[in-house]
Amino acid sequence: MGQGVPPQLADLRSRVAHGERELPWDQDNHPGSPELSDQHHAPAGGTERGTSAVLDDRTSLDDRYGRSADTRRRGKLLAVVIAVAIAVVFAVWVIWAGPGQTTHGLDTDDVGYEVLSDHSVVVHTQVAVDPGTRVECAVQALDKSYTIVGWRVVTLPAEEQRDRSISTQVNTTTRAVTGLIHSCWVP
Repeated sequence: MGQGVPPQLADLRSRVAHGERELPWDQDNHPGSPELSDQHHAPAGGTERGTSAVLDDRTSLDDRYGRSADTRRRGKLLAVVIAVAIAVVFAVWVIWAGPGQTTHGLDTDDVGYEVLSDHSVVVHTQVAVDPGTRVECAVQALDKSYTIVGWRVVTLPAEEQRDRSISTQVNTTTRAVTGLIHSCWVP
């Protein structure tokens, strides 16, 4: 039964028979292990390797896998540049949308509409804005498929009262089924 058995298997059988439980794959003999790396990288003449040889191995592995000091420095620089760019964009947004942009208490409510004909609609709207503020509003008319068939920009001059009721006639290309304020702004 021992005939034709590979030596590794015979060695394994003898170790198991004597109560040893360590199997070949339990041993630390993979390509990166100290035992094998000492065997494979032993310098000529059989002298032992010093600390500089270990550092050389680490350096060569770092170079091989792109973990050099230059790469780390470049990564840090890229992270700093991205962080600064995000901070600048955020600061610009805060300045643009911040406290300098006031709505002047602007509020609109659609009150109703009247379809006068196939080519005209009147939109009734309530606009509230701080007294003394000029306002412009875009009024639109829509058909049954919610396509814009009429559009008009109306300018409301500055007045002393806050609430204003306006009625705007909008010419249309086809019959409108509704009319409303699209948006209002302080120019």
